[in-house]
This record gives sequence, C-alpha cells and structure tokens, in this order.
Amino acid sequence: MVADFTDTKAPVDGASMATDLTDSPIVTPRAVFASFYFPDANMRSSTLNVVAAAAVALAGLSSAANVTEWKSQSIYQVMIDRFARTDGSTTHECELHKFCGGTWTGLINNLDYIQGMGFTAIQISPVIKNMEDDTTVGEPYHGYWSEDLFAINEHFGTASDLKNLAAELHKRDMLLMVDVVVNHMAQKFDNVIPPKVDFTEFNPFNSKDYFHPYCNVTMWENTTDYQNCWLYPFGVALADLKTETPKVQELFNGWVKDLVSNYSIDGLRIDAAKHVNDDFLPSFVEASGVFAFGEVLTGVTEDMCRYQTKGLLPGMPNYLEFYPLNAAFNGGSFVDVARMRNEAATGCNDTFALGSFIENHDMPRFPSLNNDLALAKNVLTYIMLTDGIPTVYQGQEQHFSGSETPANREPLWQSAYDKTAPLYVLTATLNKVRQNAMKLSDNYLETAAETLWADVNHFCLKKGPFGTQVVFCINNKSSKGDSYEVSIGGFQPNDNVVEVIGCTTVTADATGNVTMYMGMGEPKVYVNKATLDGTGLCTQTTPDGPKANKNGAPSALGVTGGVVFAVVLGWATLFL
Repeated sequence: MVADFTDTKAPVDGASMATDLTDSPIVTPRAVFASFYFPDANMRSSTLNVVAAAAVALAGLSSAANVTEWKSQSIYQVMIDRFARTDGSTTHECELHKFCGGTWTGLINNLDYIQGMGFTAIQISPVIKNMEDDTTVGEPYHGYWSEDLFAINEHFGTASDLKNLAAELHKRDMLLMVDVVVNHMAQKFDNVIPPKVDFTEFNPFNSKDYFHPYCNVTMWENTTDYQNCWLYPFGVALADLKTETPKVQELFNGWVKDLVSNYSIDGLRIDAAKHVNDDFLPSFVEASGVFAFGEVLTGVTEDMCRYQTKGLLPGMPNYLEFYPLNAAFNGGSFVDVARMRNEAATGCNDTFALGSFIENHDMPRFPSLNNDLALAKNVLTYIMLTDGIPTVYQGQEQHFSGSETPANREPLWQSAYDKTAPLYVLTATLNKVRQNAMKLSDNYLETAAETLWADVNHFCLKKGPFGTQVVFCINNKSSKGDSYEVSIGGFQPNDNVVEVIGCTTVTADATGNVTMYMGMGEPKVYVNKATLDGTGLCTQTTPDGPKANKNGAPSALGVTGGVVFAVVLGWATLFL
C-alpha cells in the first residue's frame, strides 16, 4: 500500500540525490577506470526516430527556462566537501574516503578565486541530507547518498548558508547550478544480496512501494534493465525509485519546484538521468523552471542525442567528445574528434547546450593519464573555446592528477588557491577571449565552430563571424614537441592578428592564412588585434617568428603552406 504523505515535512530545506559512482556498468570502483578506456562497451541502444520525435522535442526544450542564458556561461564545478573550509585552513589533512570539512561558507569566502578565472556560474554537489554511515566505500562526503529530500545536509552548513551562497553569487552576476538525483535513495549495505533496506528511513519515499524490486543492472543495452534495476550494489544500496509512476513524479516535481524557489537556484545537473524513466525527465525539468544538464554517460551518438530529439532534456555534459578527446591526447587522432563533432551536430538538436568538459568528479583526471603540462593546456583550450558550455572541475586549473575515485576528489586547499598556476592563468585568458567574442558578436555562441584542419596531431577551428572570430589550434605533441611552422586559415587578407596566449603578432597573407610558429607543444589562439581594445589582454605584444628546433632551424611539418591550405579547405568542406 502506498504511504500517505499528508504528514510529511514541508519542502523548506530541499535538494536531491546522486550516486558516488554513477551511470556506469560497475560493481567495483576500478571498473570506472575500465569504462573510461572502453566507452562503447555495454552502451549500445536502439536507434532513434528523429522525425516522429520532432514536435515533442520542441515542446520539451521550450519548457526549460534560461537555456539561452546558460549557453553564454562558463561553469566551475565544485565538490563542496573538498573546496574550502569555513576557517580558511589550507593545511588540513584529508582522508579521501571521509568528510574533510568543506562548507558553503568556505565557498562563499573563496568566490574571488573562481571569479578571478572568469567563470560566470558554479555547479555545486548535492545539498540535501544524506545517510550518516561510514561504509566499505567511505562516508557520504560527496553528498550523493540521499536519505531525506526535505532536510539540508548539515555537514555543509545551514539553510541560511545555502541561501547566502546564492545571494552572493547573484550579487556578482553569477549563476548557481545544483546537482540533484532522482534515480534512487541510499542506505548502508552489508554486501549480502538482496540488500536489506529499511524504507521507512527515507523521506518522502518511506515505503517499498515507491521502489523497484531489487535487481542489479546487468544488461546495459536494455532500457528496461538499466532504468528499473539498482546501480552499484557494493557498500551502499541505491534503492531504485519507480520514476515511471505518477505519485513519484508528483512528489519530485513539487519538491524541485520548491527547492529552486527556496534557494534561488538557476540551473540543475540531474545525476544518472539515463537511469530514470524517459517520461519523468521533461516534466521534472518543466517543474523546476530552470535549465538542466542531465547526465547521460555514453559515447554513442544516438544514445545521447535522443534525449534532445525526443524533448527529454535541454542539455547534457558532452560525453560524446569526452572519449575521443581523451584518446587523441593518449595515442589517438584528432580526426576522430572532428568526426564525432560532425556526428553530434547532425544527431543532436542543440550542441550549443551541451557541456564541454574533460574532467569531473566521476572520471580519472586528465593528467592521471599523461602529466605533461602542455597537453593539459591544449585540452583546456579546446574545452573553453569550442561550441557548448565550458565546464571545469575544481583542481583542473591546479593540474591535479588523481585517477580513480576517490583520488580524483582531492581537496583544493592543498594548492593554497594558487592564482599564479599556469592553468589558472590560462583559464582566465581563455574566458576573457570567449566573453569578448560574445560581446562583439550577437550570434557568436550560435555560430558553429568550423573545422579548418584536423590530422593525427593537430586540430584547428574557427568560431564566430569574420571580424570577431576566434581561431584556435591544439596539438598533442607535448612539451617535448619540435619547432615547426604551419599555415592556417580563418582570417581575411592582411588582417593584423594577435596570438593571445603568447601575446605575439602576425599578419594574415593574401589568402587569409596566418603562419603558426609551433614549439614545445603549446596551443595557439588567434584573434583580430582590433578586438582586444579594453580587454586587458596582450597590452604589450611582440612580433611572432620562427622558433629553433633541436637542429637550430624550424621545420615545416613536411609540407608547404600551399599544401596545408588545401588540406584546410578539404576539412572545411567536409565538416560544414
């Protein structure tokens, strides 16, 4: 019998839930690392019917508030327990599987650090009350093991602290995104199957009638299996909610509406969105009244894009690019990244509403695969300047290198919030470049980046209309890369151009090409010199020129500028 909720707590202190290791075919934490290398394993699903879903898609996307506004943001992802302590201490020891003491007040006190990089929005980990147990996989320091939707997580502060965080962000013209999960509730698990769950401990879902009978997700190609069975049966029982039922939908929709209103939330990240009932998602987003990212962890285009084409979600973190981008920096080719960009643009409704990222709290950090700083600069350049909403996970700007969970959840205070760190400085520069381009061109964000050139080692794109365009080139040569010259297009004849990372100048030739003087694997970002007035970028510049290689002279990448230009035209034709 379904419980009567007339006596449940009023939704004054709310937030949602998520998993510690979410949305992947795992039983042990080590399998997360395996799925990182094999993104297509267990992820195939049936193809979508785009034509039949078109009307539904438009209705679904129109219900999400602030989609346009969110496209102009750049997001900094924060795990509250690991960002900053209230007392401001930077030497506090942290056992990575236990609470370390970060708070909402600690975040408020360090907003200058985030805003100094140019970020305009912050995504924080879940805010509601979790179970309090220490388990075989640690304590719920991350906030993803929900017990009571209508109580605030006191480990992170009070309801007033959370409201103060939103208020302080809004004073700074910044937006607040909160992580929520609607797939399950959590309880300590003794690893004896089936899990012994006391459903009366949950609020408001205090009866087993709200949950699917226990089964572990095993068939990752079967929608019924991965939406109705339980995730991650080790140490914590994640009791799977019947999100297909009207009562569960009604309770969640009322709760999220009040959560957003009570705490002045501007956007949501819906954890494990792939694992809830399809029909649940659009009504939940509509009830919230704000933009939402939904986590759909897959490297398969049709599996992800259907969430837009069917109107289920307005946006998602862009896992489609995440996998080939990582591969390109670890023995793969940028040609695969270019192909995936083309697939996504064709298959999804709106790639500008996808979140571009290379690190988050669930995946091994980028430097854990290769600790070369030049590679980190290149991948950061791509994330910040490509189509979509750039999202940077705390510690990425400090070149943190943790691998499997919880090693990828290092406390940021161990960096002493170093604002001189190379990636911190680069992030600030790239945010300025992007924001300036948006200011100068009304359609910059909605202009798809054009592939100018892609091969095994290089990927060059042009984003924005002529005059305000940004041309950026990344490579995977590493800091040991040789010196050479490359001719690349994207400008008009005789444009005066500045490379904004090195603050060097160059003039476009009669074909609109500029010569890139490459060396030590550094990325390149070019803009018209006239667009930099008032930005504070490159107030002093020097002429660019050849860089000596080990033999004392630059090489030319094995081809002439004219041949390279032909390659450029070929790629532009293929991908436009």
